[in-house]
Amino acid sequence: MKQSFEDYQCRPATFDEMFDGSEVREEYRGVQRQIARLTPQELRLRADHLSKSYIDQGVTFDIGGEERPFPLDIVPRLIDGATWSSVEAGVAQRVRALEAFLADIYGEGQVFLDGVIPRRVVTSSPHFLRVAKGIQPPGKVRVHVAGIDLIRDANGDFRVLEDNVRIPSGVSYVMTNRRAMSAALPEVFAHHRIRPVSQYPAKLLAALRNCAPSGVSDPTVVVLTPGAYNSAYFEHALLARLMGVRLVEGSDLVAQNGRVHVRTTHGLHPVDVIYRRVDDEFIDPVYFKRDSVLGVPGLLNAARAGNVTVANAVGNGVADDKLVYTYVPDLIRYYLGQEPILKNVDTWRMEDPAHRAEVLPRLDELVVKPVDGAGGKGIVIGPNATAAQLEELRARLLADPRGWIAQPVVQLSTVPTLIDNDMAPRHVDLRPFAINDGEKIWVLPGGLTRVALPEGELIVNSSQGGGSKDTWVLAGDVGEEAPEPTAARSGSVLHPALRAREKRMAPMTQTMGSMTQTMGGLD
Repeated sequence: MKQSFEDYQCRPATFDEMFDGSEVREEYRGVQRQIARLTPQELRLRADHLSKSYIDQGVTFDIGGEERPFPLDIVPRLIDGATWSSVEAGVAQRVRALEAFLADIYGEGQVFLDGVIPRRVVTSSPHFLRVAKGIQPPGKVRVHVAGIDLIRDANGDFRVLEDNVRIPSGVSYVMTNRRAMSAALPEVFAHHRIRPVSQYPAKLLAALRNCAPSGVSDPTVVVLTPGAYNSAYFEHALLARLMGVRLVEGSDLVAQNGRVHVRTTHGLHPVDVIYRRVDDEFIDPVYFKRDSVLGVPGLLNAARAGNVTVANAVGNGVADDKLVYTYVPDLIRYYLGQEPILKNVDTWRMEDPAHRAEVLPRLDELVVKPVDGAGGKGIVIGPNATAAQLEELRARLLADPRGWIAQPVVQLSTVPTLIDNDMAPRHVDLRPFAINDGEKIWVLPGGLTRVALPEGELIVNSSQGGGSKDTWVLAGDVGEEAPEPTAARSGSVLHPALRAREKRMAPMTQTMGSMTQTMGGLD
């Protein structure tokens, strides 16, 4: 009988994370051996069960107006402990540098005076918000949550593809993936020590409480959502439930006299920390879109007065600008006095005449990206583009060079993926999530692996038809965290003050199947 990996062929000039040629890499030997014991029919049956479980839970996404189950592949992605230690340190280092950068540009601007990054690069970004200048966030934290997108190049080295410190999404996929996989492959789980992901809500809540305004001993935290029709509403509701805090919309909050309150059946109650999932342009109609009904009028006044913590801080988006991204290695050296642990992907700045002169004759060889693009939108992969598309791109680059960067075509690493009934290599990236509590930065072990499902595709975003894999960070040393609980024993980890409340709510929240809202594509 044919085995699962019998006809598997690695892609040329690409780092395959399970196979080194015909040999299975050490960390994958157990997974490969145990999955190979399953017949193709058994494997397909378990994969179908994963898909059905996500339909039942409402874990879907939208493509062209059609709701589909979010594809979770049956083969996990493994990262050994030593490799993860480097990734973890690199992500934390990057978040520290971006935190210092944001404090500087919305403060004294010393980084401009010292010539590390041109002032015009920052001030020309549409996400640099002058109204946020001078706001001193409680705890001096602007990046409470970060999602740093990484890829693995042909040598197997992790590199940073982009930074997400505005409103990074996708951590709910990490938790739901783990729960689903523990049920689908229990025998594989039993043979591995896997660092858990279930502590994320407790870590997030502790960080938010730690960054509350000074003098508040028992802060009230809320999650601010745009509402049930937002593509990421499932995540907003899930995190609020697992943290045991209120999920609110803009109309539930009132900002007056420099403070924010939430409407309750017993009147107005003070709010100290707002974990917001509403974009900057909609969050306060006094300063941004005047017709926004998603935000809270006067919220920025309360933030400026230091009476409420907004996480993540308003104005962080400038650090996500892909032109600013090209300067981050220099920012790490400038603010931290360290060499970057994780390198950037090699990048040309189209606003630089010398870079532009090098790139324009090579458009058919490179990847060109808009600096403020998200979700894979606007990206042109030169080798896949037509002559007409390249000519149109050339005109756009000349008309707005500041709006574009160019990078070589990096063959993202591959991991075996079940396609129909066969194993085939598919390209993946990784989004580790980091939480900053003002004292230390904690990185969730593993993060979200996104996988491009069409053959040869390099854009992994779910909005472009991508899926995901459960990411296992292997714990091998004595003293490391215990393995993830099995499906029968797993449960949410809460701040101690909220455990009793969760116990009372258990009949309503035993399964995530009760959450039937839609998860949207990831940016």
